[in-house]
Amino acid sequence: MKTVKQLAFIVLTLLVIFNAHAQKTTNQKPTIVFVHGIWADGNSFASQITALQAKGYDVVSIQNPITSLVDDVATTKRAIDLIKGNVILVGHSWGGFVISQFSNEPKVVGLVYLAAFAPEQGESILSLNKNAPETELSKYFVPSNGYVFLSKEGVKTAFAADLNAKQQALIYATQTPASQTVFADKSAAPAWKQKPTWYVVAKNDKAIHPDLERFMAKRMKARTIELESSHVVMNSHPTEVLKVIEEAANFKY
Repeated sequence: MKTVKQLAFIVLTLLVIFNAHAQKTTNQKPTIVFVHGIWADGNSFASQITALQAKGYDVVSIQNPITSLVDDVATTKRAIDLIKGNVILVGHSWGGFVISQFSNEPKVVGLVYLAAFAPEQGESILSLNKNAPETELSKYFVPSNGYVFLSKEGVKTAFAADLNAKQQALIYATQTPASQTVFADKSAAPAWKQKPTWYVVAKNDKAIHPDLERFMAKRMKARTIELESSHVVMNSHPTEVLKVIEEAANFKY
């Protein structure tokens, strides 16, 4: 039979191991999950992805089909299900609509919106846009077989005006078109009502009106910054956007 001293030693050893494991779990960095918007893809966040990986973060960038809100949420959910530990969701444009649907996902602890839609329950892009003046983006829509592409001129003028010609050409070539139906898809109860949020307003945005971005950020009570940027704020202001993501990642949840 074990002596009292032996039992005490075993208990003490187990406590040390448990505390070490708990401390490791507590200090673990959250995984950053990027969700792109319409006329973009997962490579839109290349600058932030490489910078975060260099700092020891696990990063996932979703490749959404933009066929419907349900499909994009399911695609994002599959990636989240593979992740162990906390998740920070970062959504650009339509990606903000997608990340807002994760109110019941316990892994998601924070939301970062980059010139993004942040709907209330029952709202769609069409209804949200009524809260601010119309932008010129729709002038550059190119419909094809039930999907909407963006023209080269639209990329240069309304989407990524502050990028160079090479960057604009890449965006045009790699764009993910949207099903025409997604603009009317309605949001479920939004995650931003339950989780800490950050918002980056693009002051020169001609895709989503800056006043609409401010309206949504204020309604969410998000921690907000404004940048002199076109719609693709993660490309034109990569360092500033990275700083916001890291602030969300280091927040004491």
